[in-house]
Amino acid sequence: MAAETSTEVPKTARQFVLKEEVIVERKWLKLEETTYTDPFGKTRTWETVKRTGNRKGVSADGVAVIAVLQRTLHYDCIVLVKQFRPPINSYCLEFPAGLIEENETAESAALRELEEETGYKGEVVECTPALCLDPGLSNSTTHIVSVTINGDEAANTRPKQKLEYVEVISLPKNDLLQRIDELVAEERIAVDARVYTYALALKRAAEKPLQVPFMKF
Repeated sequence: MAAETSTEVPKTARQFVLKEEVIVERKWLKLEETTYTDPFGKTRTWETVKRTGNRKGVSADGVAVIAVLQRTLHYDCIVLVKQFRPPINSYCLEFPAGLIEENETAESAALRELEEETGYKGEVVECTPALCLDPGLSNSTTHIVSVTINGDEAANTRPKQKLEYVEVISLPKNDLLQRIDELVAEERIAVDARVYTYALALKRAAEKPLQVPFMKF
């Protein structure tokens, strides 16, 4: 008689962190060894990167700003920034972004960072909940804040940015993905995943829905 093979799937346990130990800490970041349980109750370790400091009254580490520049007789543009990022040894195209200061709201931080990096003054349209950035590496979180900029206002006709090492790049919203691809090919720069995902979503949203042929039965 043939032996019966069990088809039962082992029940998994709820996972949780047991302890966190600092391996090395510097001014802005620290590396920790995180001990946790896997789905089957076995103890495992993970190397985790975290920010140092303990800012009070913040809902996330930082903000990223999707800023739409609106001007009369012009296409709407997405305001982006290009800056050098030492970890990747390259310039990177990104949304204006930065850390939330102590007891500062995400909306206030977004408007502050937008003005500092681009010189533009905007108005918040919406703000996401706190979102994970790279949960396999870090516990870092951010809010994505949508902002509109009235380009016809005097303060926005000749914006003065406060950060000289950041280059402001405005690209047409209706052709964002193609313009990003062209910029990457021309300048060999990197692109933040959030920017490229947003551009790809805009392109897909503008496409006609897939037409499913009518089937007769």
